[in-house]
Parts: sequence; structure tokens; C-alpha cells
Amino acid sequence: MSKSRMPMYLGLAAAGAGGYYLYSAGGDPKRATRKFEDDASRAGSKIKGESNKALGAEKVGANIDEAAEKAKRADDRTAQLAKEGTEKFDQVRHDTAKDVNQKIDAFDKTVEQKAAEAKSGVSSWFGGKK
Repeated sequence: MSKSRMPMYLGLAAAGAGGYYLYSAGGDPKRATRKFEDDASRAGSKIKGESNKALGAEKVGANIDEAAEKAKRADDRTAQLAKEGTEKFDQVRHDTAKDVNQKIDAFDKTVEQKAAEAKSGVSSWFGGKK
């Protein structure tokens, strides 16, 4: 015979609340009723305020999500720009190295040519071919 004790507990809570309001009103049932209504109104306002805060928190959360998405897009764009910059740098480095190598080769060719001319000039002093 297991009966639920919930109705008994609810009844005790209601009787305790009624006794509290009647005692705080000095035994006047009308004042106790007004005090109960005032407290209920304040509690309702507080609950509404808390729910508005929760809605505000949802808006803040949405704003945070939006800001995070903007930062991600900006980060993606920054990464793309960095990649493009690196590619341009590599291209300029390659072109510069190619140009420097061409100039070194031309210089070497000139030096070898001048050395060959000098060698033939010195050889001619000692009876070699011109």
C-alpha cells in the first residue's frame, strides 16, 4: 500500500506559507492576502527579469558567435594574403637569383676572355703563339 506523500507535503507547505503571511500581517487576513499578492507580484517580476537576462545572455552569445565567425573569416583572409605574399616573395627571390647568376656568368665569361687575352700576350713575349 504505497500511497504518494506528495499531497501531504504540498498541504503542509501551503499551511506553513499561510501561517507565515498571517503571522507577519499581525493576524489580519486581508493584510496577509495583500502581502502574499505583493510577494507573488515581486517574484513574478523577478522571474521575468531573470528570463529577460537569459534572453540578453542568448543575444550576447549570438554576438560572440558572430564575432568569432568574423574573426575566422578575417583569419582566413589573412592566411590567404600571407600565402600570396609568400608566393610573390618566392617569385621575386627566384627572379633575382636567376638575374644574379646570369650576371655572374657574364662576369666569368669576361674574366676568362680577358685572362685568355692576357695569357696569349704573355706567351708572345716568350715565343708562344699569339
